[in-house]
Amino acid sequence: MDNFDKRYYLVREDVLPEAMKKTIEVKEMLERGKAESIADAVLKVDLSRSAFYKYRDTVYPFSTIQKEKIISLFFHLEDRSGTLSNLLSVVAASGCNVLTIHQTIPLQGRANVTLSLNTSNIISDLDDLLAELRKLEFVEKVDVLGTGA
Repeated sequence: MDNFDKRYYLVREDVLPEAMKKTIEVKEMLERGKAESIADAVLKVDLSRSAFYKYRDTVYPFSTIQKEKIISLFFHLEDRSGTLSNLLSVVAASGCNVLTIHQTIPLQGRANVTLSLNTSNIISDLDDLLAELRKLEFVEKVDVLGTGA
């Protein structure tokens, strides 16, 4: 059974088993550098290593899931030297991370580009980024194809 066949639930913390709560605590300690190793962290929260390994890939704080933001953008661009590079520079300056790039072969001086971006570290907001991208002289059109986590 892969991840596509599994069901997910949002569960209130007070009904979680203690081992799951402690697993989240261990993961947070490791992420923040409050423990040097898994062995050190599980000892500090009084959790067995086997319980940690059982739950570590199955339980996450809601804020972790919420901050992963992916957006797909479609661009209709003039075919000029350096356009994709300039476009990517604006995206990078915004704090977004490019996940995928797809560019069609230019026809009649135009090319289509689709970018998938992780926006979890965006400096301003998405509307500002879209406005900045639309201002680029070689960008004829920008559309949001989809968003999700």
